[in-house]
Amino acid sequence: MKQHTVIDSPYGPLTLVATDGVLSGLYMTGQRHRPPEETFGDPDDTPFAEATEELAAYFAGESKDFSVRLHLHGTPFQRSVWAELRRIPYGETRTYGQLADTLGNPGASRAVGLANGRNPLGIIVPCHRVVGADGSLTGYGGGLARKQRLLDFERGEGAAALF
Repeated sequence: MKQHTVIDSPYGPLTLVATDGVLSGLYMTGQRHRPPEETFGDPDDTPFAEATEELAAYFAGESKDFSVRLHLHGTPFQRSVWAELRRIPYGETRTYGQLADTLGNPGASRAVGLANGRNPLGIIVPCHRVVGADGSLTGYGGGLARKQRLLDFERGEGAAALF
């Protein structure tokens, strides 16, 4: 069973999706690879109290980590990439190549990038913390402006002001 709600954030509305009561999606408006609305299930705020509280604390600068339970649906490789994303410390970045090396597959930078782009739980699974080999901003499903703002926010270089 799927349910969803929409919450406000400094980065625009966020659609939260739960599968069997467990957070399985966090999507930004206009996000690339955003599933169709009709797949989000019934509108219901009930399963999202913890996620909403943790996101509010993150945006307020009061918390750097998320402990909400997640249901990550993807291939084994995608799930391994998403697990590594969660290990990137708040305010830091890694390159696609560094992630591929960490996964024991140094030639898999492009595959890491594809898995990163299919991340269903942006912000909580911090795909915005991945940059190009030269440190430049590269693709982000929520748009490069949001990615830059999230990185600046985590580095203490900007407030989480409305998008």
